[in-house]
Amino acid sequence: MEVEVSAEAKDKSLNRRIAITVVILSVFTGLCNIKDGNIVQGMEQAQAQSLDTWNEYQATKTKQHLAETARSQLAALAVPGKADKEIAALDAEIAKYKSETPALAAGAKAHADDYDHLNFHDDQFDAADAAISTAISLAAMAALVENVGLLFAAWAFGAFGIFMGLNGFLGGSFHPDVLSSILG
Repeated sequence: MEVEVSAEAKDKSLNRRIAITVVILSVFTGLCNIKDGNIVQGMEQAQAQSLDTWNEYQATKTKQHLAETARSQLAALAVPGKADKEIAALDAEIAKYKSETPALAAGAKAHADDYDHLNFHDDQFDAADAAISTAISLAAMAALVENVGLLFAAWAFGAFGIFMGLNGFLGGSFHPDVLSSILG
């Protein structure tokens, strides 16, 4: 079976529509990739801040536990009235640690929430990228086999990709849950 490839396309209007489609989708994908890269950087920063804050929370809880243990031992072993100053200092440390931990936990949770919010938009840009890549591939096949049906399929995928990209840019609430669960 031989396939003859002609350097001259039969339908130049089809090729012009394909070329315009590819240019529009490529430019839009480039813009989406820039924004998505910034979102990924924000996600990395939020995750690092969350981990750092949780580590600080754990360290504070450990220091609190050590101070409570030291206070208990000092109170049990000291001669009455001889360690009051040290016990008061430990009580102050314990109170300080107890007051710090709720704020640290809330901060860590806030950073985790930031990560989740950014991840939602990252998923939108990932879906846009996948749909537009599929659209460009279909457009290439439409040019190769000179089939307008494939161009319509490319436009459908491209429209979905642009829709998802615009949701990412504009902070839209549409999320491709089914697509994310299959591919995630």
